[in-house]
Amino acid sequence: MSEEEIIFSSKIKNTGIFSFKDFYQFCYDWLSEEPALNIIENKYSEKLIGTDKNMDIKWTCTKKVTDYFKYKVVVKFKIVGLSNIEIIQDGAKFKTNKGGVEVNVKSSLVRDYLGRFEATAYKKFLRGIYEKWIIPSRIEQFESELINLSDLFLGQAKAYLDLEGKSRHEILAS
Repeated sequence: MSEEEIIFSSKIKNTGIFSFKDFYQFCYDWLSEEPALNIIENKYSEKLIGTDKNMDIKWTCTKKVTDYFKYKVVVKFKIVGLSNIEIIQDGAKFKTNKGGVEVNVKSSLVRDYLGRFEATAYKKFLRGIYEKWIIPSRIEQFESELINLSDLFLGQAKAYLDLEGKSRHEILAS
């Protein structure tokens, strides 16, 4: 059995005007640009409350780094009160959305993901020695890379939402 330790956990929240479709695509495209990152959508649920929509989305992103290490990034989107609105921006009408969005990211460095050191107690003992005395600098390097990737993704998602929210626009009656 592999060993998984959460090394990054953070979230962003934003309420305002944004295009959910564009934000969703931006996040997916940004993560897809990371070489060899496999993205699986584990959950996509919508709940209508009057004219508003609440959504829960969960992605599990994995990347095999070596035969021993694998990155695992779990991204959860929680959208609350998403409604369709029309805005005027630079004299033109646009359809977009208004609501609250929370993006939660938890990242783990998965060790021995193939379970090669789990066959016997002796192999488990060897794994402990291997991780503590032979490769601690590699573990730190991979943890640092994963933390940077996760933090950069959240920063880009926040910047996207901030930019969308600060665009000059006038809300029309929906």
